[in-house]
Amino acid sequence: MKNTVDNAVGSPASHTQKHTYPTYFESFDYDQMLKDFPLGDGVFETFKGMSKARLKTLQNERFMVVVKRAWEIPFYQRIWGKAGVKPQDIQSIDDIQKLPLISKSDIMESVEQYPPIGDFHGLDGIPAEQRPPLVFHTTSGTTGTPQPLLFGPKSREVQSLLVARSYRFMGLKPAATIQSCYGHGMINGGHYIREAVTKYTNALFLSAGTGVETRSVQQVNLMKTFGVNVLVGFVDYIKRLADVAKEEGLEPGKDIKIDMIIGHLGMESRESIAKTWGNPELFDWYGVGDTGTIAAEGPDHSGMYVWEDAQYLELLDTQSNQPVTPGDTGNMVVTCLYKDDVYPIIRFNTHDITQEVVGENTLNLPFKRIKGFMGRSDNMVKLRGINIYPQGIGPMLDEREEFLGEFICEAVRDETGRDEMIVRAEVSTPESQRAELLTKYAAILKRKIGIEVQVALVGEGELTPLTQVDVRQKPIRLIDSRFK
Repeated sequence: MKNTVDNAVGSPASHTQKHTYPTYFESFDYDQMLKDFPLGDGVFETFKGMSKARLKTLQNERFMVVVKRAWEIPFYQRIWGKAGVKPQDIQSIDDIQKLPLISKSDIMESVEQYPPIGDFHGLDGIPAEQRPPLVFHTTSGTTGTPQPLLFGPKSREVQSLLVARSYRFMGLKPAATIQSCYGHGMINGGHYIREAVTKYTNALFLSAGTGVETRSVQQVNLMKTFGVNVLVGFVDYIKRLADVAKEEGLEPGKDIKIDMIIGHLGMESRESIAKTWGNPELFDWYGVGDTGTIAAEGPDHSGMYVWEDAQYLELLDTQSNQPVTPGDTGNMVVTCLYKDDVYPIIRFNTHDITQEVVGENTLNLPFKRIKGFMGRSDNMVKLRGINIYPQGIGPMLDEREEFLGEFICEAVRDETGRDEMIVRAEVSTPESQRAELLTKYAAILKRKIGIEVQVALVGEGELTPLTQVDVRQKPIRLIDSRFK
């Protein structure tokens, strides 16, 4: 029996109205979800040796359910109708390219037209007494105004399960102690990771958050006190914590024995990150707030496996939106195959760049693999015909031992209208000796980018006010001053 809630507390019994609606776990079939989306040993038991044809059949079944739900929602009715798409046009997942792409701009336009949470979620057609419980967060606002994020119970649990699936796939040890550096507040990240670990692993979870929520000094002392052996979060801040530990007289690898770092590595130098923490094993994964986890690195360290039973990933050319040749870079466009309750996501353009890892994998899994986050197409700077992704600049400099890992790019335009880029990087070299390093840094960037850019070298911590690495989940890597 569903739980009932009084609508008129304190009113006479004869006038009391009762509305019946499901509680969180009553609103979907939890046991079936666990069967549909295995984790732990179940991943290999279910998918090892599965043919790509069988996987596609599974994807198609789930895709058609999601599309059916999307047609009930004004947001998709409007966008798909404007593109001339009719329900009968979509008969299988092979027809997906007939559907237009959506992106954050479409979601924010929906919010503007139908404040405060838009019309993309599909709740408006559900009577209040039948509406399922919701989880509500926002994005971090890294690329602008924070975006509302709404999750139905089923899709929220699948998202959490996929994080835990990823961690366990990587080799998370039973009864590990995990410290999370993901932000909380209205931001989805920290809450989402906490739910994943506490519900779908047996790890002890320390929800430390960012340096704003728990001071960095306190964070490293928590690690030592509670024997933390796994760090999760954005690696920019995780690297910073190693420096804080040393400042506190704690030696990473000895006083704080981290054996696993699960972060968003992108093109960062794994060697430099591992070295700062006493050489733990590093793992990468990828996802965005709207979709949840999309791909995760496996124990074979051979790219990130896309969880294709839950996510359908297209890599499309940044200009034409046509599929790229396997091995070429493209925008990640995602369709969530499990979000058939609240906020279906179909052909969501993340504007994040990656490339497929071609060839067979050693784990005998049917999933495609991707290289990892390589930058944002909407944060790209085109300089003298060359596409530059600021996120990738830092890893290019990792071959220099004195480079401390912190950097920021500034795009500028001179009086003649010529665009230039200044790369500012933190180094350990004394100020009096930095001038002689400038040509070496400029040469590295010219060799790897293909054109000359300007370089400025500064000391440790000097870029923090610009990158905001201590207070943001994702540090600022580009200042575009060309249009000011």
